[in-house]
Amino acid sequence: MESIEKAQLTSRETTASARSRWRRIGPIVTLLVLAPFVSEVLFGGTRVSVIFVFIPEIMTWGCGALLIRYWVRRWQKGWGSMLLLGLALAAAEELVIQQTSIAPLAGLAKNAYGREFGVNWVYLLWALGYESVWVVLVPVQFTELLFPGCREDVWLRTRGMVIASVVFTLGSFMAWYSWTQRARVQVFHMAPYSPPPMYLFVGAAVVAMLILAGYALPNRKSGVIVSRTAPSPWLVGMATCILGSPWAAFALFGFGTYPNIPYTLVLGGGLTWGAVTLFLLMRWTASPGWGDSQRYALVFGGVLACMIGGFAVFKVGGALRIDWIGKAVLNAATLVWLIVLGRRERSRRVN
Repeated sequence: MESIEKAQLTSRETTASARSRWRRIGPIVTLLVLAPFVSEVLFGGTRVSVIFVFIPEIMTWGCGALLIRYWVRRWQKGWGSMLLLGLALAAAEELVIQQTSIAPLAGLAKNAYGREFGVNWVYLLWALGYESVWVVLVPVQFTELLFPGCREDVWLRTRGMVIASVVFTLGSFMAWYSWTQRARVQVFHMAPYSPPPMYLFVGAAVVAMLILAGYALPNRKSGVIVSRTAPSPWLVGMATCILGSPWAAFALFGFGTYPNIPYTLVLGGGLTWGAVTLFLLMRWTASPGWGDSQRYALVFGGVLACMIGGFAVFKVGGALRIDWIGKAVLNAATLVWLIVLGRRERSRRVN
């Protein structure tokens, strides 16, 4: 009898230890995967036919999102700081690492659209908005919904932060080499490009200024609480999808799909669209009633917008049959997952 009790006690201790270990590493692993899965795979930027690039994307996008969340929580900042650091990550990708926004897109894009002073301005605008939101903000919110008990934790210790930084640096080098030195020239048959050192210096300076701006924002608890009521989750979800879908599809303008439209008009429209979206989010999230139901709606609408925008890019830009099937299956499976998560969140709030 005593041996049975000891065995049961050992089993409970083992289960508790496994749960504690998953509580520590679960959010980390989930965010590492979700950042590139949402922004690249669900969107369709990384297609089933080239899914092998998903591992380097975990190293850059995954570790980048994880490090951003770590520092924002360490500084006790809010989502505004996370957005600025997300913009810094996007600027690093576009101007320093893969240099897509400063290298000529002729050969990859249909037309050299909106390129002035050595910068692809329309593509850069799309990339800054898309990568900061769908690489960082949406995956972080998604992960925190999956692990609500760890929402305020930094998730990483000093050792983990150092490891993530090293992996991010290695992944960035791999991304630079595989795109600028291999794929750009050998796969897409584009002319080699070496950016002027001044461009890289300016890009690094922009990244540094965005990080400093994120650090300088007030702490979360120092903001002024307004009296307005939080919007309904349905409104948040629909508005996020309606505002996000065109931005995800905005990549078509960056690739010169509609060259007859003046690029200055497209830039102005994109900046206005982004400003309206930012204003609504700032207004809504400042409401004291903003909670998990709204956060879930924000994630659901954001992920759905990413999928819809990606299908628009597929339709116009073309894709292999296997890529259409792969995107449809993965998108459908993710929607089912989100619906199950929504029911779990609803039952948790009721109980």
